[in-house]
Amino acid sequence: MPTLTLHTQKPRQWIDITDDVARAVRQSGVQDGLCLVFSPHTTASVVLNEHWDPQVVDDVLRWLEQQLPATWPHFRHLEGNSAAHLLCSWFGSAVTVPIAEGGLALGRWQGIFFAEWDGPRTRQYRVDCVGTPRP
Repeated sequence: MPTLTLHTQKPRQWIDITDDVARAVRQSGVQDGLCLVFSPHTTASVVLNEHWDPQVVDDVLRWLEQQLPATWPHFRHLEGNSAAHLLCSWFGSAVTVPIAEGGLALGRWQGIFFAEWDGPRTRQYRVDCVGTPRP
């Protein structure tokens, strides 16, 4: 299972990792099957969303900040990053994408994003592909 590293620059940030995941799928040799993209962090997620228009990500991040500010005063977690843990639980740690004809079978506008909730940090995510190998 390949482990990829990225560096986030902001407290809350989505990074489009679609091309890196697609490269890992090609390198896996799987023709048809499934690709699991997993974040081993409790304050970061992997999500599917639109990646054609960057305003979508900006809108999501702005809305989340209005709904759940990073410094909401009612949290009791001593480390001070309860909002990040909550967002990770809400969005999840992994996505599964079909592999067809050796590539990601995403919808027309879909992309795969690494969602940072407690940055900036150096993060890792894993890409695991299973299925029928290329002939």
